[in-house]
Amino acid sequence: MRITKIDTCTVSAGWKNWLFVTVHTDEGIHGLGEGTLNGFIRTTEAAVRELEHLVIGQDPTQITRLAKRLLDSVSLDGGHIHRTAIAAIEVACWDILGKSLGVPIWQLLGGRCRDSILGYANGWYRTERTPESFVQAAQAVVDKGFKALKVDPFGTAQGFIDDRELQLAHDILAAVREKFPTLHILIDVHARFTEADALRAARKLAPIGIYWWEEPTTREREEPANAVAKQCPIRVATGEMYDTIGQFYTLAVGGGINIFQPEPMSLGGIGPTMQVAGLAAAHGSYIAPHQSGGPVATAVCLQLAACVENFLIQEHFDPFNDPWTRDLVTWVPTLDKATGHLSLPTAPGLGLELNLKVARAHPYDPSSYLNVFAEGWEKRLGTSKKKKTKA
Repeated sequence: MRITKIDTCTVSAGWKNWLFVTVHTDEGIHGLGEGTLNGFIRTTEAAVRELEHLVIGQDPTQITRLAKRLLDSVSLDGGHIHRTAIAAIEVACWDILGKSLGVPIWQLLGGRCRDSILGYANGWYRTERTPESFVQAAQAVVDKGFKALKVDPFGTAQGFIDDRELQLAHDILAAVREKFPTLHILIDVHARFTEADALRAARKLAPIGIYWWEEPTTREREEPANAVAKQCPIRVATGEMYDTIGQFYTLAVGGGINIFQPEPMSLGGIGPTMQVAGLAAAHGSYIAPHQSGGPVATAVCLQLAACVENFLIQEHFDPFNDPWTRDLVTWVPTLDKATGHLSLPTAPGLGLELNLKVARAHPYDPSSYLNVFAEGWEKRLGTSKKKKTKA
Protein backbone atom coordinates (compact mmCIF):
# COMPACT_ATOMS: atom_id res chain seq x y z
CA MET A 1 0.00 0.00 0.00
CA ARG A 2 1.27 3.49 -0.90
CA ILE A 3 0.13 7.04 -0.22
CA THR A 4 -1.09 8.76 -3.38
CA LYS A 5 -2.30 12.18 -2.22
CA ILE A 6 -3.29 14.38 0.72
CA ASP A 7 -6.40 16.54 0.96
CA THR A 8 -6.88 19.32 3.50
CA CYS A 9 -10.08 20.97 4.72
CA THR A 10 -10.37 24.03 6.96
CA VAL A 11 -13.56 24.59 8.95
CA SER A 12 -14.72 27.51 11.10
CA ALA A 13 -16.45 26.56 14.33
CA GLY A 14 -17.11 30.23 15.10
CA TRP A 15 -14.65 30.65 17.94
CA LYS A 16 -11.90 28.57 16.39
CA ASN A 17 -10.90 27.13 13.00
CA TRP A 18 -10.22 23.41 12.61
CA LEU A 19 -7.93 21.70 10.10
CA PHE A 20 -8.73 18.20 8.84
CA VAL A 21 -6.37 16.12 6.71
CA THR A 22 -7.24 13.09 4.58
CA VAL A 23 -4.48 10.74 3.40
CA HIS A 24 -5.37 8.62 0.34
CA THR A 25 -3.79 5.33 -0.77
CA ASP A 26 -3.55 3.29 -3.95
CA GLU A 27 -5.70 0.58 -2.36
CA GLY A 28 -8.67 2.88 -1.92
CA ILE A 29 -8.32 3.14 1.87
CA HIS A 30 -8.11 6.65 3.23
CA GLY A 31 -7.26 7.97 6.68
CA LEU A 32 -8.45 11.03 8.59
CA GLY A 33 -6.41 13.27 10.89
CA GLU A 34 -6.65 16.71 12.49
CA GLY A 35 -4.06 19.47 12.74
CA THR A 36 -5.80 22.22 14.70
CA LEU A 37 -3.63 24.89 16.30
CA ASN A 38 -5.47 28.01 17.48
CA GLY A 39 -4.69 31.00 15.26
CA PHE A 40 -2.40 29.03 12.92
CA ILE A 41 -4.75 26.95 10.78
CA ARG A 42 -3.60 28.24 7.40
CA THR A 43 0.00 28.04 8.55
CA THR A 44 -0.38 24.43 9.62
CA GLU A 45 -2.19 23.63 6.38
CA ALA A 46 0.77 25.10 4.51
CA ALA A 47 3.13 22.98 6.66
CA VAL A 48 1.23 19.84 5.61
CA ARG A 49 1.80 20.86 2.00
CA GLU A 50 5.49 21.55 2.71
CA LEU A 51 5.84 17.99 4.02
CA GLU A 52 3.66 16.37 1.37
CA HIS A 53 6.55 15.44 -0.93
CA LEU A 54 8.00 13.34 1.90
CA VAL A 55 4.73 11.42 2.19
CA ILE A 56 3.66 10.62 -1.36
CA GLY A 57 4.72 7.10 -2.34
CA GLN A 58 5.39 6.01 1.25
CA ASP A 59 3.81 3.05 3.04
CA PRO A 60 1.19 4.46 5.46
CA THR A 61 1.33 1.34 7.64
CA GLN A 62 4.96 2.06 8.56
CA ILE A 63 3.82 4.83 10.87
CA THR A 64 6.85 5.28 13.12
CA ARG A 65 9.21 5.28 10.16
CA LEU A 66 7.11 7.82 8.27
CA ALA A 67 6.71 10.13 11.28
CA LYS A 68 10.47 10.08 11.83
CA ARG A 69 11.02 10.85 8.15
CA LEU A 70 8.73 13.87 8.44
CA LEU A 71 10.54 15.12 11.54
CA ASP A 72 14.16 14.40 10.58
CA SER A 73 14.10 15.29 6.89
CA VAL A 74 13.67 18.96 7.73
CA SER A 75 16.96 19.88 9.36
CA LEU A 76 15.45 22.68 11.39
CA ASP A 77 12.90 22.01 14.11
CA GLY A 78 9.64 23.69 13.13
CA GLY A 79 8.22 23.40 16.65
CA HIS A 80 4.47 23.36 17.19
CA ILE A 81 3.61 23.96 13.54
CA HIS A 82 5.91 21.16 12.36
CA ARG A 83 4.65 18.60 14.87
CA THR A 84 1.00 19.54 14.43
CA ALA A 85 1.34 18.93 10.69
CA ILE A 86 3.05 15.60 11.41
CA ALA A 87 0.29 14.68 13.86
CA ALA A 88 -2.43 15.19 11.27
CA ILE A 89 -0.64 12.84 8.87
CA GLU A 90 0.41 10.36 11.57
CA VAL A 91 -3.13 9.96 12.91
CA ALA A 92 -4.46 9.52 9.37
CA CYS A 93 -1.96 6.68 8.92
CA TRP A 94 -3.14 5.02 12.14
CA ASP A 95 -6.65 5.32 10.74
CA ILE A 96 -5.54 3.61 7.52
CA LEU A 97 -3.77 0.82 9.41
CA GLY A 98 -6.79 0.15 11.61
CA LYS A 99 -9.16 0.12 8.65
CA SER A 100 -6.89 -2.21 6.69
CA LEU A 101 -6.95 -4.71 9.56
CA GLY A 102 -10.56 -4.13 10.55
CA VAL A 103 -9.82 -3.03 14.13
CA PRO A 104 -9.90 0.21 16.15
CA ILE A 105 -6.61 2.01 16.77
CA TRP A 106 -6.76 1.08 20.46
CA GLN A 107 -6.60 -2.58 19.49
CA LEU A 108 -3.31 -1.92 17.69
CA LEU A 109 -1.93 -0.28 20.85
CA GLY A 110 -2.45 -3.23 23.16
CA GLY A 111 -6.21 -3.49 23.49
CA ARG A 112 -8.81 -1.83 25.64
CA CYS A 113 -8.26 -1.54 29.37
CA ARG A 114 -11.56 0.27 30.08
CA ASP A 115 -14.96 0.66 28.47
CA SER A 116 -15.45 4.40 29.07
CA ILE A 117 -13.66 7.42 30.55
CA LEU A 118 -14.73 10.23 32.86
CA GLY A 119 -15.16 13.42 30.85
CA TYR A 120 -15.04 17.04 31.92
CA ALA A 121 -16.88 19.86 30.19
CA ASN A 122 -15.11 22.87 28.72
CA GLY A 123 -16.35 25.71 26.53
CA TRP A 124 -19.64 25.71 28.48
CA TYR A 125 -19.44 29.15 30.12
CA ARG A 126 -20.28 31.36 27.12
CA THR A 127 -21.91 33.92 29.35
CA GLU A 128 -21.47 37.06 31.44
CA ARG A 129 -18.73 36.91 34.08
CA THR A 130 -21.00 36.92 37.12
CA PRO A 131 -21.72 34.25 39.73
CA GLU A 132 -25.37 34.05 38.69
CA SER A 133 -24.58 33.58 35.00
CA PHE A 134 -21.94 30.93 35.68
CA VAL A 135 -24.26 28.96 37.96
CA GLN A 136 -26.95 29.03 35.27
CA ALA A 137 -24.47 27.84 32.63
CA ALA A 138 -23.14 25.13 34.97
CA GLN A 139 -26.69 23.89 35.48
CA ALA A 140 -26.89 23.14 31.76
CA VAL A 141 -23.62 21.19 32.02
CA VAL A 142 -24.90 19.11 34.93
CA ASP A 143 -28.19 18.53 33.14
CA LYS A 144 -26.25 16.95 30.25
CA GLY A 145 -24.75 14.46 32.70
CA PHE A 146 -21.27 15.85 33.34
CA LYS A 147 -19.78 15.26 36.78
CA ALA A 148 -16.81 17.56 36.14
CA LEU A 149 -16.20 20.89 34.43
CA LYS A 150 -13.31 23.26 33.80
CA VAL A 151 -13.38 27.02 34.02
CA ASP A 152 -11.10 30.06 33.80
CA PRO A 153 -12.80 32.66 36.02
CA PHE A 154 -10.04 35.28 35.83
CA GLY A 155 -11.28 37.56 33.06
CA THR A 156 -8.35 39.22 31.28
CA ALA A 157 -5.85 39.11 34.17
CA GLN A 158 -2.22 38.74 33.14
CA GLY A 159 0.85 38.57 35.36
CA PHE A 160 -0.90 39.80 38.49
CA ILE A 161 -4.55 39.93 39.49
CA ASP A 162 -5.92 42.68 41.71
CA ASP A 163 -7.95 41.96 44.83
CA ARG A 164 -11.29 42.91 43.28
CA GLU A 165 -10.86 40.62 40.27
CA LEU A 166 -9.64 37.76 42.42
CA GLN A 167 -12.64 38.17 44.71
CA LEU A 168 -14.97 38.02 41.70
CA ALA A 169 -13.28 34.79 40.57
CA HIS A 170 -13.74 33.43 44.09
CA ASP A 171 -17.40 34.40 44.17
CA ILE A 172 -18.07 32.73 40.81
CA LEU A 173 -16.49 29.47 41.92
CA ALA A 174 -18.06 29.59 45.39
CA ALA A 175 -21.50 30.02 43.83
CA VAL A 176 -20.96 27.03 41.53
CA ARG A 177 -19.70 24.94 44.46
CA GLU A 178 -22.67 25.89 46.65
CA LYS A 179 -25.10 24.88 43.93
CA PHE A 180 -23.25 21.66 43.02
CA PRO A 181 -21.52 20.25 46.13
CA THR A 182 -20.16 17.07 44.48
CA LEU A 183 -19.15 18.50 41.11
CA HIS A 184 -15.46 18.29 40.16
CA ILE A 185 -14.33 21.87 39.45
CA LEU A 186 -11.12 22.18 37.44
CA ILE A 187 -9.47 25.57 36.98
CA ASP A 188 -7.54 26.57 33.86
CA VAL A 189 -5.19 29.43 34.68
CA HIS A 190 -4.07 29.67 31.02
CA ALA A 191 -0.50 30.46 32.16
CA ARG A 192 -1.69 33.90 33.27
CA PHE A 193 0.22 34.51 36.46
CA THR A 194 3.63 34.98 37.98
CA GLU A 195 4.61 32.26 40.45
CA ALA A 196 3.70 34.57 43.32
CA ASP A 197 0.19 35.29 42.09
CA ALA A 198 -0.43 31.72 40.93
CA LEU A 199 0.11 30.69 44.56
CA ARG A 200 -1.78 33.68 45.97
CA ALA A 201 -4.82 32.86 43.86
CA ALA A 202 -4.62 29.13 44.55
CA ARG A 203 -4.50 29.68 48.31
CA LYS A 204 -7.60 31.85 48.19
CA LEU A 205 -9.56 29.42 46.04
CA ALA A 206 -8.44 26.09 47.51
CA PRO A 207 -11.04 26.03 50.34
CA ILE A 208 -13.80 25.93 47.70
CA GLY A 209 -12.61 22.46 46.72
CA ILE A 210 -10.79 22.50 43.39
CA TYR A 211 -9.89 19.33 41.47
CA TRP A 212 -6.83 20.77 39.74
CA TRP A 213 -4.91 23.99 39.02
CA GLU A 214 -3.92 23.96 35.34
CA GLU A 215 -1.03 25.83 33.72
CA PRO A 216 -0.50 28.06 36.74
CA THR A 217 2.36 30.14 35.35
CA THR A 218 4.66 30.87 32.40
CA ARG A 219 4.95 28.54 29.40
CA GLU A 220 8.55 29.64 28.81
CA ARG A 221 10.03 26.89 31.01
CA GLU A 222 8.85 23.78 32.83
CA GLU A 223 10.54 24.61 36.15
CA PRO A 224 8.14 27.37 37.35
CA ALA A 225 5.21 24.95 37.19
CA ASN A 226 7.15 22.56 39.43
CA ALA A 227 8.01 25.38 41.81
CA VAL A 228 4.34 26.31 42.13
CA ALA A 229 3.25 22.68 42.47
CA LYS A 230 5.54 22.07 45.45
CA GLN A 231 3.81 24.85 47.40
CA CYS A 232 0.32 24.77 45.91
CA PRO A 233 -2.67 23.63 48.02
CA ILE A 234 -4.32 22.37 44.80
CA ARG A 235 -2.89 19.57 42.62
CA VAL A 236 -1.24 21.02 39.52
CA ALA A 237 -1.74 19.83 35.93
CA THR A 238 0.19 21.07 32.90
CA GLY A 239 1.72 20.20 29.53
CA GLU A 240 -0.75 21.17 26.81
CA MET A 241 1.72 23.58 25.21
CA TYR A 242 4.66 21.17 25.17
CA ASP A 243 5.66 19.96 21.72
CA THR A 244 8.44 17.56 22.72
CA ILE A 245 8.60 14.47 24.92
CA GLY A 246 11.71 15.93 26.53
CA GLN A 247 9.70 18.74 28.08
CA PHE A 248 7.65 16.16 29.94
CA TYR A 249 10.88 14.52 31.08
CA THR A 250 12.01 17.87 32.51
CA LEU A 251 8.63 18.19 34.19
CA ALA A 252 8.96 14.74 35.72
CA VAL A 253 12.49 15.37 36.98
CA GLY A 254 11.38 18.63 38.61
CA GLY A 255 8.81 16.81 40.73
CA GLY A 256 5.59 18.02 42.28
CA ILE A 257 3.29 17.45 39.28
CA ASN A 258 1.44 14.16 38.79
CA ILE A 259 -1.02 15.11 36.05
CA PHE A 260 0.57 15.47 32.60
CA GLN A 261 -1.54 17.04 29.85
CA PRO A 262 -0.09 16.05 26.48
CA GLU A 263 -1.83 17.47 23.42
CA PRO A 264 -1.54 14.75 20.76
CA MET A 265 -1.65 17.29 17.93
CA SER A 266 1.15 19.40 19.42
CA LEU A 267 3.36 16.39 20.13
CA GLY A 268 3.20 14.87 16.67
CA GLY A 269 0.41 12.36 17.11
CA ILE A 270 -0.47 9.11 18.83
CA GLY A 271 3.03 7.60 19.00
CA PRO A 272 4.65 10.47 20.96
CA THR A 273 1.62 10.71 23.25
CA MET A 274 1.98 7.03 24.10
CA GLN A 275 5.61 7.72 24.99
CA VAL A 276 4.53 10.52 27.34
CA ALA A 277 2.02 8.14 28.92
CA GLY A 278 4.84 5.66 29.55
CA LEU A 279 7.03 8.38 31.02
CA ALA A 280 4.17 9.47 33.27
CA ALA A 281 3.60 5.88 34.42
CA ALA A 282 7.28 5.48 35.30
CA HIS A 283 6.99 8.73 37.28
CA GLY A 284 3.91 7.46 39.14
CA SER A 285 1.74 10.01 37.34
CA TYR A 286 -1.32 10.16 35.10
CA ILE A 287 -2.15 11.73 31.76
CA ALA A 288 -5.21 13.86 31.00
CA PRO A 289 -4.78 14.88 27.36
CA HIS A 290 -5.63 18.42 26.34
CA GLN A 291 -8.24 18.66 23.58
CA SER A 292 -9.75 21.94 22.42
CA GLY A 293 -9.81 21.11 18.70
CA GLY A 294 -12.48 19.46 16.61
CA PRO A 295 -14.27 16.10 16.76
CA VAL A 296 -11.48 14.19 15.03
CA ALA A 297 -9.05 15.22 17.78
CA THR A 298 -11.67 14.10 20.30
CA ALA A 299 -11.67 10.64 18.73
CA VAL A 300 -7.86 10.53 18.93
CA CYS A 301 -7.96 11.19 22.67
CA LEU A 302 -10.67 8.58 23.21
CA GLN A 303 -8.63 5.98 21.32
CA LEU A 304 -5.87 6.67 23.84
CA ALA A 305 -8.31 6.61 26.74
CA ALA A 306 -9.28 3.07 25.75
CA CYS A 307 -5.78 1.62 25.99
CA VAL A 308 -3.67 3.82 28.30
CA GLU A 309 -3.84 2.46 31.84
CA ASN A 310 -2.80 5.72 33.57
CA PHE A 311 -5.38 7.84 31.74
CA LEU A 312 -7.20 10.05 34.26
CA ILE A 313 -9.95 12.13 32.64
CA GLN A 314 -10.77 13.63 29.23
CA GLU A 315 -11.51 17.23 28.27
CA HIS A 316 -14.67 17.57 26.16
CA PHE A 317 -15.73 20.70 24.25
CA ASP A 318 -17.89 19.08 21.60
CA PRO A 319 -21.37 19.35 23.22
CA PHE A 320 -20.91 23.11 23.62
CA ASN A 321 -19.96 23.89 20.05
CA ASP A 322 -22.62 24.99 17.53
CA PRO A 323 -25.22 22.24 16.87
CA TRP A 324 -24.17 21.75 13.22
CA THR A 325 -20.80 20.42 14.38
CA ARG A 326 -22.51 17.16 15.47
CA ASP A 327 -23.10 16.46 11.78
CA LEU A 328 -19.49 17.15 10.81
CA VAL A 329 -18.45 13.56 11.56
CA THR A 330 -20.20 10.19 11.51
CA TRP A 331 -19.53 9.33 15.17
CA VAL A 332 -19.50 11.34 18.39
CA PRO A 333 -19.15 9.95 21.90
CA THR A 334 -22.19 9.61 24.12
CA LEU A 335 -22.22 10.76 27.73
CA ASP A 336 -23.59 8.42 30.39
CA LYS A 337 -25.69 10.67 32.63
CA ALA A 338 -25.36 8.27 35.55
CA THR A 339 -21.55 8.24 35.58
CA GLY A 340 -20.40 11.26 33.56
CA HIS A 341 -18.37 8.89 31.39
CA LEU A 342 -17.76 9.23 27.65
CA SER A 343 -18.14 6.25 25.34
CA LEU A 344 -15.18 5.03 23.30
CA PRO A 345 -14.96 4.46 19.52
CA THR A 346 -15.37 0.87 18.34
CA ALA A 347 -15.32 1.03 14.52
CA PRO A 348 -12.11 0.21 12.59
CA GLY A 349 -9.38 2.81 12.56
CA LEU A 350 -10.16 6.14 14.18
CA GLY A 351 -13.84 5.25 14.20
CA LEU A 352 -15.39 8.13 12.25
CA GLU A 353 -15.52 9.85 8.87
CA LEU A 354 -15.70 13.53 7.87
CA ASN A 355 -18.87 14.88 6.26
CA LEU A 356 -17.38 17.08 3.54
CA LYS A 357 -20.70 18.70 2.66
CA VAL A 358 -21.07 20.02 6.20
CA ALA A 359 -17.41 21.00 6.39
CA ARG A 360 -17.56 23.02 3.17
CA ALA A 361 -20.64 24.87 4.41
CA HIS A 362 -18.50 26.37 7.20
CA PRO A 363 -15.27 27.58 5.57
CA TYR A 364 -12.24 29.10 7.22
CA ASP A 365 -12.88 32.42 8.97
CA PRO A 366 -9.86 34.63 9.79
CA SER A 367 -11.69 36.01 12.83
CA SER A 368 -12.21 32.55 14.35
CA TYR A 369 -9.56 32.29 17.04
CA LEU A 370 -9.42 32.54 20.82
CA ASN A 371 -7.61 35.32 22.72
CA VAL A 372 -7.97 34.82 26.49
CA PHE A 373 -6.70 38.34 27.16
CA ALA A 374 -9.50 40.00 25.16
CA GLU A 375 -12.53 41.37 27.03
CA GLY A 376 -15.45 38.95 26.83
CA TRP A 377 -13.38 36.01 25.58
CA GLU A 378 -15.45 33.68 27.76
CA LYS A 379 -18.30 33.89 25.21
CA ARG A 380 -16.07 32.23 22.59
CA LEU A 381 -17.46 34.22 19.69
CA GLY A 382 -14.25 34.69 17.75
CA THR A 383 -12.90 38.21 17.25
CA SER A 384 -15.00 39.89 14.54
CA LYS A 385 -17.03 43.01 15.36
CA LYS A 386 -20.06 41.39 13.80
CA LYS A 387 -19.90 38.51 16.26
CA LYS A 388 -19.37 40.86 19.19
CA THR A 389 -22.45 42.82 18.19
CA LYS A 390 -24.53 39.65 18.40
CA ALA A 391 -23.43 39.17 22.00
